[in-house]
This record gives sequence, C-alpha cells and structure tokens, in this order.
Amino acid sequence: TRFISTHPDQDHLQGLKYLDDNIDILNFYCVKNNVIKEDETEDFKHYCTLRDHNKKAFHIEKGSTRKWMNQTCEERGSAGIHVLWPITTDENFKSALMEAEQNGGSPNNISAVIRYSIENGVSVMWMGDLETDFLESIKDKIVWLETDIVFASHHGRDSGKIPEVVLSKIKPKIIVIGEAPSEHLNYYNNYNTITQNSAGDITLECAEKKVHIFVSSYDYSVDFLNNEYETGEDNYLGSLDV
Repeated sequence: TRFISTHPDQDHLQGLKYLDDNIDILNFYCVKNNVIKEDETEDFKHYCTLRDHNKKAFHIEKGSTRKWMNQTCEERGSAGIHVLWPITTDENFKSALMEAEQNGGSPNNISAVIRYSIENGVSVMWMGDLETDFLESIKDKIVWLETDIVFASHHGRDSGKIPEVVLSKIKPKIIVIGEAPSEHLNYYNNYNTITQNSAGDITLECAEKKVHIFVSSYDYSVDFLNNEYETGEDNYLGSLDV
C-alpha cells in the first residue's frame, strides 16, 4: 500500500489513523518536515509517526525516483507518479518550511506538486494547498506538462488560484474545485470544472485513452463529458477522452 501526503494540514489527514489501521500503510510518501502543531489531533500525531518512520517514510522532492513509483523492473511496471516540486534547496521553499516548523505558520506552501499518468491513459495533477503568491514565485522552476485533470490548489480558493501562465502550459481538460466555502472559491471561468461542494466524493476510473468519472451526489451533472453508459456504485457523471 502507498499513501501520498501533500502536506500536514488536518483537512488533508482526516481519517489517516483509521485508514492505516484498516489497510496497513507500508509506504508513506511526504515532504520531509518537522512541522508541529499547538493542538495535535489523533490524525496529526499518526502523520508524524508515519512521517518519521525509518522504514515506511519516503521523503519526496522534485525528481524523486523509486521502484515502483516511477521505475520499472522485470517484476512489475511503474505507477507513473512523478514529483514536480519541491526543490528542497530552493530559498522560497526553505522559507516556507521554516515558517511552518519554527513559527507555527501554515504548512500550505510546503505542499508537493505531483503528477500521475498512465500509459495510453489519463494524466492528473495535484498541488496540495499552494497559495497563489507562492505559485507565482516558483512557476518558472517547475516543468509544467499538459495534464488532463488538475485538482485546483487550496481547494480552488481565490487564495490558491493557479496563475494563468501555468494553466496555459498545463491545458487542463477538467479542473476539480475542492470543498471550501463557496464565497472563497474561484470557479475558473472558461475551463470545464467539477465542483466538489456539489458533486461530493469523486472517483476517477482510468481506462485506455479515457477516464470514467463517478460522483456521490445523484443531483449533480455536467454537460462536457461523453455518455458511455457506465455503471458503478456512485452516480456516473460521464467519460472524458484523453
């Protein structure tokens, strides 16, 4: 089992201990940090246990390689997971890390940027909770590849709006806007979006040259996906050709 943590915020760790108790996380990927919190939840304490584990923890940074994260062998193929950020020697990152570790600041800007892709299939990108100002400062230090589905940073809040120059390189077919108060959201006009506040849980079923998308809300719909009449446990939203 592999669990990838973008950064140690409670809303990104909720249920971590329960999950580990039930599936036994053997590989825990995270950015190396010593973040502490004044009010430590059970899940944050468990995050620290996994983060600091001498066997389970794998600390990720730009260009990280590992079997079978993104390396293949005769036994099995690559999972197609590539880390685009952080550069741990970068001054912007080091400043954000110091702020989170020593000053009790937000860990948002130590978030990893991770791209997942499968052969002849979909590509997906996560940016954690990186904030717009920070993204502006590092945008030229990341190789932004065209990516089919992008999860908007900071849940799609205005404070995490992905710079247009970055979006012009990624060329996303769908932007997923996370769960956050609607008055704080940027709805990314001129892009196809799925809004988690309304859609609920989102499942991406990856197939050859397409992805089938399911959501937990049966009242949610969009008009930009193909109908291939798929069935599943949740509401079939539609399929995206990639």
